[in-house]
Amino acid sequence: MSLKNFKPYTKTTRGTVLVDKSSLWKGKPYKPLTSINYSSKGRNNLGRITSRNHGGGHKHKYRIIDFHRKKIGIKGTIERVEYDPNRSCHIMLVKFQDNEFKYYLAPKDIRVGDEIYNGPEAEIKIGNSLPLKDIPSGIDIHNVEIQPGAGGKIARAAGSSVTISGIDGNYSIIKMSSGEIRKIDSRSMATIGVLSNPDQKNIKIGKAGRSRWLGRRPHTRGVVKNPVDHPHGGGEGKSAGGRHPVSPTGQSAKGLKTRDNKRTDKFIIRRRKKKRGK
Repeated sequence: MSLKNFKPYTKTTRGTVLVDKSSLWKGKPYKPLTSINYSSKGRNNLGRITSRNHGGGHKHKYRIIDFHRKKIGIKGTIERVEYDPNRSCHIMLVKFQDNEFKYYLAPKDIRVGDEIYNGPEAEIKIGNSLPLKDIPSGIDIHNVEIQPGAGGKIARAAGSSVTISGIDGNYSIIKMSSGEIRKIDSRSMATIGVLSNPDQKNIKIGKAGRSRWLGRRPHTRGVVKNPVDHPHGGGEGKSAGGRHPVSPTGQSAKGLKTRDNKRTDKFIIRRRKKKRGK
């Protein structure tokens, strides 16, 4: 994929950079693998806003992706590569020899007409899915299961991948893009290749309206609010807040560790790299 620039006829087009989708499927998605996508508007099951500044956005259907890759031992052919409004990477429609269709995450450099295979007997080829114990070290993989049979959870965003750096008994040692190194059960499935659409990170929205199409509402800074609405609010004239930055509910916004999952600490060999300034 390549980036698409626009002639500077307006202030908006001057700064807009988008991903060129001319090579993707131009029709509608495969209807049996779609469902209604209800927008939560950032609210939880009690109707309370738990994720601020979400709402609106263009209507779209959800594409049902198979993260489990359970079609073992049957060859599939890639029918088309599509844009998915629900995720940053592209997806591919695969037709299997038993005439069943599945949506999978599309890796980079995959082509329409290519054949893919799921299972321990699969060869090391882009798009094939097999257990970690059958994948050599140093190979880029994505859609990695944390628990065998639980479906891919790791490396599902555009351009992302992880690598296998070694074996430790019944576990494979995985190196994440964040720098974290952890052990995962070697029976877990993973897919070969780097995910598609790596230029997603280079997009420049260009105008506020495009953010609204994506369901992102305007964000008001805390320091311009009243004290009743935000801990940073109040003061005569401009103020720096007078305290460390926090969310409206008082949660620290400056590097507070929120991970609370001691059950899996034993699988983490090395923590992720710290960001600068933290």
